[in-house]
Amino acid sequence: MKKRLLSLMLLSALLVQLLSGCAAGVQESAQPSNPPAASAAAETVSPEPAETQPAQSGPITVTDQAGRTVALEKPAEKIVSCYYLVTASLLTLGQKDKIVGIELKAGSRELYKLAAPDFLDLPGVGSGKETNIEAIAALEPDLVLLPKKQLEAAETLTGLGIPTAVVEPETYEAFNGLITMLGKLCGCEDKAAALTAYYDGVADRVSALTRDVEKPAVYLAGEASWLRTCAGGMYQRELIEMAGGTCVSAGLEGSKWADVSAEQLAAWDPEVIFSVSYAEYTLDDIRNAAALSGLKAVAGDRLYTVPSEIEAWDYPQPSSILGLLWMAHILHPELVSREEYVKEAQDFYRTYFQLEVTEEQLGI
Repeated sequence: MKKRLLSLMLLSALLVQLLSGCAAGVQESAQPSNPPAASAAAETVSPEPAETQPAQSGPITVTDQAGRTVALEKPAEKIVSCYYLVTASLLTLGQKDKIVGIELKAGSRELYKLAAPDFLDLPGVGSGKETNIEAIAALEPDLVLLPKKQLEAAETLTGLGIPTAVVEPETYEAFNGLITMLGKLCGCEDKAAALTAYYDGVADRVSALTRDVEKPAVYLAGEASWLRTCAGGMYQRELIEMAGGTCVSAGLEGSKWADVSAEQLAAWDPEVIFSVSYAEYTLDDIRNAAALSGLKAVAGDRLYTVPSEIEAWDYPQPSSILGLLWMAHILHPELVSREEYVKEAQDFYRTYFQLEVTEEQLGI
């Protein structure tokens, strides 16, 4: 009966969408014993709560990252996540058993293969580009999490009586806000608070270490081309700056990857070039590009791929704290040693995912 009612609601919602389709579109947006963050004198911050407090059991209300009110009768127990950054965060918070539907192409995620192989058997029901409303409704979730690009789908699901939260963790502050929101929605606020405290503690220590040092000019080459880079409103720009670098593309407006010309890159003349781990080109392609032969980074062979083999450390997700440490080591090896950030990375995966990872798996 419940599924028949849900089907009728879904049909009604789709009819409403059809009738209003010509209207204007909806607007978009084991704890490490000594976390290293760079200095033996650095104060230790635990990446794991000492003990778990009882979960909230009553009604929950939050404001999502699109400014929408999301209300649950109790902490979510059946979650659909259509965004990798959210799924990885839920996994880090120990909520993997609650996930009943997942983003498309989950089978390509090395983290899932290692830490959550059951995810590979879950139905893929959405992504940043599409949302399968009917498939999600059939799963009868009590919480759906969608990227802001799918705001219209979120409104449709909400209209069906399915609580849906929209996320957009594209800045450091927004990432912390995402973790806090997930903690409230899932009834694991203690774990969320401990994770953000650990994250903030490492970030603050690295920022303090690099505050007064000379900051080399850094260019981050994106996925499709080395002539695509992060805009000033992106999380990756903040990582570079916290690590003690100057992001040459900080002046680009927006919070999306931006295309630039070879002439612009030559004018910036970065001293260091980072390439994302999911790039569709190689560092040799950059080395051999005639237009870039005069760059300081190329002349000095200071070209690096951001780790890792398990997941991309430049994404706004929990493991990006490891990307921060890696960048700080590359830019300021006298402040952050290789041994320190490798130990931190191995402790991180052991603590949150019960994984023993090698340096090869880390991609370093």
